[in-house]
Amino acid sequence: MRRPETEADLARMVALDGGPLLLEGGGTRAVGRPARGRGLSVAGISGVTLYEPGALTLSARAGTPLAEIEALLAGEGQRLAFEPMDHRGLLGTSGTPTLGGMVAANATGPRRMVAGAVRDAVLGLRFVTGEGAVVKSGGRVMKNVTGYDLAKLMTGSWGTLGAITEVTLKVLPAPEARATLEIPGLDPVAAVAAMSAALGSPFEVTGAAHGDLGQGVVTLLRLEGFAPSVEDRAVRLARMLEPHGPVRRRLDGEAAPDPWVAVRDVGPFHGVPGDVWRISLRPSRAAEAVARIGGPVLLDWGGGLIWALTEPGRDLRAELAGLGGHARLERATPGADPALATFPPEPAAVARLSRDLRARFDPRGRFATGRMEPDTAEQGPRPGGWRSPDLATADAKSDGPAVAGPATFGRTT
Repeated sequence: MRRPETEADLARMVALDGGPLLLEGGGTRAVGRPARGRGLSVAGISGVTLYEPGALTLSARAGTPLAEIEALLAGEGQRLAFEPMDHRGLLGTSGTPTLGGMVAANATGPRRMVAGAVRDAVLGLRFVTGEGAVVKSGGRVMKNVTGYDLAKLMTGSWGTLGAITEVTLKVLPAPEARATLEIPGLDPVAAVAAMSAALGSPFEVTGAAHGDLGQGVVTLLRLEGFAPSVEDRAVRLARMLEPHGPVRRRLDGEAAPDPWVAVRDVGPFHGVPGDVWRISLRPSRAAEAVARIGGPVLLDWGGGLIWALTEPGRDLRAELAGLGGHARLERATPGADPALATFPPEPAAVARLSRDLRARFDPRGRFATGRMEPDTAEQGPRPGGWRSPDLATADAKSDGPAVAGPATFGRTT
């Protein structure tokens, strides 16, 4: 595993190497099936380069450990509002989560439905293309509309478009208080109904999850903010939810372990054998999806995200067809059905768009490792190529890798 210490060194390695190159941050988020390529880690390109608490802005190099960033923010009463997931327990890895890996994976936690995803907080970034060129996109302010919004495109691209070297993020104040309401024993239909009612209320719910977190099946609802407001909203929301079942209240820090850490990191499936799927769909279809899955599940985002534990090699994409969502094989059992790709196949038109994007960013196929697409590294250089003058001046935006239509279980991050 090569580990450059500067952006210039990384660009030189990419330009001179024959590829393919398998990019890594801290080595914690290698989801699904193993990809191929010569290891190239950006973990050595580390350090916070700018932090302006008053402007709610932070810039850091891609290899900076997330723990270092979170500690710095906590010292100023701030946080990463999108609550990044730590994959280590679920995937059995032992690395260190880094800023670049978080952005490359768009690793977002339970607060996504109100705070947005990682890509919504990215203001700008720097990255190295497949030809070894260094590109800067966006800036260090919240209002920046110059050129292509490549920062959004790179977020969630899993190292298939380029090597991220620096990221600028929007950060937000941490809440003064937090409370969690618990409704035990609901089935998935009743749980989705309760979560939907809470999310549709005026009480500003910042988390809605359902599953067995070690002490029986429970539905969780989280409130955050100033202490008097949290107190008032918790009382009124509990009263509103009484028709759904008995409501218990847990104050922030009242008991360990923190249930929201278990939800964020899919704690119920840590160390449990089997494949793990990450399924995103409309909350109104969650109960039907759970019935088809028929096994252990954890619901997040009010039912919009389902984590499912299945026997090795089971094809949930085929079984959930028609529900209008998408599924990623987050953890694959070694030796199980090799035909199950980490990411689902794309419709022809979307696949063409994806290939064209990769041809622009990585015409030599340096990052064609089979991580998000069939392995094309042996097919030679791609047509097209990177044309920085066009992209630097175009006034357009992209919201990340292409998403399949609603009729299929397609791809998104």
